[in-house]
Amino acid sequence: MALARIHSRAQTGMQATAVLVEVDLANGLPCFSIVGLPEAAVRESKERVRAAIKNSQFEFPNRRITVNLAPAELPKEGGRFDLPIALGILFASEQIHCAHLQQYEFIAELGLGGELRKTRGVLPSALACLKDKRTLITASDNRAELELLKGQETFCADHLIQICSHLIGQQLLSPVQAKVFHDDSKQSHSLAAVRGQEQAKRALTLAAAGEHHLLMIGSPGSGKTLLANHLPALLPAMTTEQAIEVLSIYSMAQSSTALPTELMKRPFRNPHHSVSANGLAGGGSQPKPGEISLAHHGVLFLDELTEFDRSCLEVMREPLESGRITISRAAAQLEFPARFQLIAAMNPCPNGCDINRYGQCQCSQQQIQRYQGKLSAPLLDRIDLVVSVPRVNLSKTPLSATLDDGDARYQRICQARQRQLQRQGESNARVSGQVIEALCEMNTESAQCATDISELHRLSGRGFHRLLRVARTIADMADVKAVSAQHLLEASSYRQLFKRHNAVRSDSRE
Repeated sequence: MALARIHSRAQTGMQATAVLVEVDLANGLPCFSIVGLPEAAVRESKERVRAAIKNSQFEFPNRRITVNLAPAELPKEGGRFDLPIALGILFASEQIHCAHLQQYEFIAELGLGGELRKTRGVLPSALACLKDKRTLITASDNRAELELLKGQETFCADHLIQICSHLIGQQLLSPVQAKVFHDDSKQSHSLAAVRGQEQAKRALTLAAAGEHHLLMIGSPGSGKTLLANHLPALLPAMTTEQAIEVLSIYSMAQSSTALPTELMKRPFRNPHHSVSANGLAGGGSQPKPGEISLAHHGVLFLDELTEFDRSCLEVMREPLESGRITISRAAAQLEFPARFQLIAAMNPCPNGCDINRYGQCQCSQQQIQRYQGKLSAPLLDRIDLVVSVPRVNLSKTPLSATLDDGDARYQRICQARQRQLQRQGESNARVSGQVIEALCEMNTESAQCATDISELHRLSGRGFHRLLRVARTIADMADVKAVSAQHLLEASSYRQLFKRHNAVRSDSRE
């Protein structure tokens, strides 16, 4: 047989596109050519494959070798095609035989000695193999990712010789055993380390219960970062399906980012304010996930929010609403999931003064407006909770006086989140505007209160629906079926703090 066909996968964003590796051996002057839009790393596979075959006790055919990677219009990148190309050459030259070759897919980079090396994006490829009812064979270094999959037979090997022995039935590989993962982390749910700040703790609890976006405004040292770092401990553990989604993203970005050490723990990303728009949203010549995608099903914490470039922050506007980011390039349009929870912190003014402690702020009105003007109104309109975090007088708030039942709070958060899942199948922050009005089940008094709040504060349609979402979460925390006027008033207080803070700044200089 002078022609062999091997199944493999290309990585196109989060999609693992099927690729058919066709290898043809023909008479003529010896040459080795690869067609089908191969990138530089794929073209260089010729030398890796040649050395790997020779060093694996096989003969490299001294013939005209043509490798076609179909479909031809799809760009191919990386070393993932080394293994299928090598196997195609061995099958085309009739050095090995397998009657069930078409039921397998192969992805791995080859070393010069025939060793199999780790490849990024194997987990999405394994999920795609499951849909196509094929068995994936890859490098042993990718075993940790494949152990997540249940009900699917996959194999891992260390060397090209092991795969050939398995295919010819001489020495079979052991299938990868799926593991059962649990949230066995012993992290504390207590907020006792944060002195005072009861209002901020309440807002953080609501953010965890309803998956709401939160902005904390306060002077340096008031506890904003400490509060944000405690949020992951308040969030319910991910489901297995969510964990697989998250690890698929990390597998895609594996060249620069390590996999999370705790599988069921939600990701917590804290990029520096010097991050670029591509670093935050994703991109590059070969687009890869950015910070908002790496925070999928988790938390994206932006400290010193006003120090971020405004154009960088604006790229989050659509993902905050849709839960995904679309990156358009000349060659392709790729989509990455980005269902993250935004937690942000900022100072009230350029100097970070605290009116409650120091009295009059020394910053001019123009300085404050320029500083806070870095945040656009559309971006602020997408934030559900805005809370003031004043500096605490530690002498009047000793650590011993801070009592906090973190376990009870965590149970209430989990119960509130469970009520939301049972009622609408997702958290309150993700419910559409048309649905949330029906879910609030307001009586005449509550409906009139919501209308009055909307007219008084001139809320946009988006702002009004976010008000209802927060009120629905407050009611869920209290285990109340209908949203009352009290719930609406508390939710309104969190949306108006940013405006009231500006007003206080202005009054303090008069």
